[in-house]
Amino acid sequence: MKILVVADEVSKAYYDYFEKSMLDDIDLILSCGDLPAEYLSFLVTFAHCPLLYVRGNHDTKYSRKPPEGCVCVEDRIYEYQGLRILGLGGSMRYIPQVSCQYSPVEMRRRIRRLWLTLKWHRGFDILLTHAPAAGIGDGDDWPHRGFEEFNRLMDKYSPRYMIHGHMHFSYTHRHSRLTKYGPTTIINGFESYILEVDSSLLTARREPTTKRSSEGSVISAMK
Repeated sequence: MKILVVADEVSKAYYDYFEKSMLDDIDLILSCGDLPAEYLSFLVTFAHCPLLYVRGNHDTKYSRKPPEGCVCVEDRIYEYQGLRILGLGGSMRYIPQVSCQYSPVEMRRRIRRLWLTLKWHRGFDILLTHAPAAGIGDGDDWPHRGFEEFNRLMDKYSPRYMIHGHMHFSYTHRHSRLTKYGPTTIINGFESYILEVDSSLLTARREPTTKRSSEGSVISAMK
């Protein structure tokens, strides 16, 4: 599976100098946020695959005018061809009462509300975020600080990838495109990046079975 990752800055290659053939072999597009809605709609129009996105701290306009034809995966797990993608957008809160920003406590609450989804899907393969994890390619200033909650998610579920944005390569020479955190490969998706995933290693689709709860109602359960 060939995945196009985009974040933070419009890629001239995929916009100014775009050719339709550039997306012919792309199987999935992932956006880590802080991109114009029109740009994402442009990409999905010419692609032959879904475009999944989370919001960046500058994407407050998405609530009024979301990217057309794209799928928001905030606060849920989206499964595509066996690949489980957990979306948690936004950055560390640095302006009170502004959307797309979260305090550590608020991020913890978001993740806590996903416990049933995480159990149902038996974890996830990709953690798709805007902000980085704490201490891994994040910044020294508070707005660019990473979330320790993401580190805890990786510690518990060992996803194959964490893909984030927010950290422009122009900020500092210290930022790397790829970083290893245990079994997880962390990818800074700034501007654009092509990720190739071995399809043979993707999570097999699981068919739901049914069982009865103590109240007698039918509920779904995984094999």
